[in-house]
Amino acid sequence: MLSKEEIVKKLEEYKSEGFNNKQLEQLKIGLNHNLDISVYANKKINSRKMEQIRYGLEKGIDISKYSNFSADKLFEIRLGLLEELDVSTYAKPEFNENQMEQIRFGLEDKLDVSAYANPEFNSSQMREIRAGLMDGFDIKVYANPKFNADQIQEIR
Repeated sequence: MLSKEEIVKKLEEYKSEGFNNKQLEQLKIGLNHNLDISVYANKKINSRKMEQIRYGLEKGIDISKYSNFSADKLFEIRLGLLEELDVSTYAKPEFNENQMEQIRFGLEDKLDVSAYANPEFNSSQMREIRAGLMDGFDIKVYANPKFNADQIQEIR
């Protein structure tokens, strides 16, 4: 554990390297929590991404390998890893964070998400297909990107 003086010195070094105040705040929190901040001490990682990586480290999960994703996507990846889900199903650049969330919800419910883990479906369509799976319906009838969420709901 670093002393308060050591933390201040470290932060001054990071400041001189060009980290902005929001990034410095995330580094400070990490240092105060005795985390290995080298995982996210990179000026190219914005403070929101740093925050998600830090939250992961606080729970013993290193999500830094996903730092090319947005902070919102990192949030979904972090939650999936915390639940010990196979995030490779949705940790893909072609999905937005809302689609990732619907896939994560399906994985949490132990559903076969392959029916809707497709970037051609928007998150609303995914939600309706997931609801059908949860209710035990035959989703083959409406698991088609040509149907919008309202149509899927009506068919279901």
